[in-house]
Amino acid sequence: MFNKIKTLIAALVIFSFLGGAVPTQALDRDHDNDRKCEQQIHKAEANLQKAVRKHGERSRQAEQKRHQLEEARERCHHDHDRDHDHR
Repeated sequence: MFNKIKTLIAALVIFSFLGGAVPTQALDRDHDNDRKCEQQIHKAEANLQKAVRKHGERSRQAEQKRHQLEEARERCHHDHDRDHDHR
């Protein structure tokens, strides 16, 4: 009887450690994805500003960079929504 209790307690301890690790990894992955999205958006914004300074507000180059910025924002928003739907 004592051995069964020891085994049960050991199993509970192991499962509590394993159960606690999974959500932490998921949060770390979400944080990494959010950071990458922020970096992509920041880079696209910088590229747009550079194109505006070099070619003008309504230039073809600025419009292309504006479109790329919009795509980056949509992609990150879509990824964020998808990640939250799977929880």
